Amino acid sequence: MKELELKYGCNPNQKPSRIYRADGGDLPITVLNGRPGYINLLDALNGWQLVSELKAATGLPAATSFKHVSPAGAAIGRPLSDTMKKIYFVDDLGDLSPLACAYARARGADRMSSFGDFVALSDVCDLSTAMILKREVSDGVIAPGYDPDALEVLSAKKKGNYAVIRIDKDYKPAPVEHKEVFGITFEQGRNDIEINDSLLTNIVTKNKDLPEEAKHDLLISLITLKYTQSNSVCYAKDGQAIGIGAGQQSRVHCVRLAGQKADNWFLRQSPKVLELDFAEGIGRADRDNAIDNYIGDTYMDVLGDNVWQKYFKTRPDVYSAEEKRKWLDKMNGVSLGSDAFFPFRDNIDRGAKSGVKYIVQPGGSVRDDLVIEACDEYKMVMVCNGVRLFHH
Repeated sequence: MKELELKYGCNPNQKPSRIYRADGGDLPITVLNGRPGYINLLDALNGWQLVSELKAATGLPAATSFKHVSPAGAAIGRPLSDTMKKIYFVDDLGDLSPLACAYARARGADRMSSFGDFVALSDVCDLSTAMILKREVSDGVIAPGYDPDALEVLSAKKKGNYAVIRIDKDYKPAPVEHKEVFGITFEQGRNDIEINDSLLTNIVTKNKDLPEEAKHDLLISLITLKYTQSNSVCYAKDGQAIGIGAGQQSRVHCVRLAGQKADNWFLRQSPKVLELDFAEGIGRADRDNAIDNYIGDTYMDVLGDNVWQKYFKTRPDVYSAEEKRKWLDKMNGVSLGSDAFFPFRDNIDRGAKSGVKYIVQPGGSVRDDLVIEACDEYKMVMVCNGVRLFHH
């Protein structure tokens, strides 16, 4: 197939719309089910690159949950603890394949943002992964292949309209890419830099103890940032992104946004949240929204006298700021990546509140010495790798 006609572009008024290769070659994708849209395909192709690179860097199956051309979550296929299975709402699915674990992590990191996602999988989609996808609100999936039983499940989703795309895993794009804006064509070399352990050698802090697990998390953060709209930062832990801040004009706002998401991820593991007694028949989206409100500043939206019954069988106690801070103080060993240098130490101070221990950033700021000093105060390990990862 050399061309795929689309219903419309980013918005319904943007017609005509299609995808094709400028060199006239065949498209590297095959639509097996449904009809993906313009934004779906942007998410699919960016997501595929991300998971391919995660697989290459770690050797483990990888998955990402994309929304509006940035990842809401990304992860590799490490096993899930019982607590993780519970907070990701997969504890009723039995044994999960490594690929299914990767998607459960990617989807579960920020379930609010992942609502209506487009999924990318590094490996052939198996039934275990398809069964998670079956019950989530999602627009589609891209993978190098599908087991027959997995394809049958996915093809029935959304009344048969779920977008299922197979991509040629051996496809290699041209080294130079083009983009048109306002009738002007931009040309640049593809960002084909390989992200691996060689980018983690220049440790600039007094603490130089960088364990293998932290290296994996730093690589996950960097590869995630490579396909996240800039400015961007990514918190990672235990083989997955736990907080992504994308598209902010100020870097510290990225750090705060992603840090709040990382905090929410950890708060969801607290006994107070795990013990929430939800109302019978509550929908998955309403449950996710209730948790987000409960652990945030808008808790009265779900605990008010006339509303709590919609969400809970019994009214939970307020989760006080003091209780939340006490729980969050237990979070540690978190990795933080940045797509460009940190200009001020306030980024380090905010990261410390979310348990950051390991940092990777390009360096090159005139205030690098002050940022390094801040890291030393917190006994953090920081790598300056000299690589900027802007993505637009």
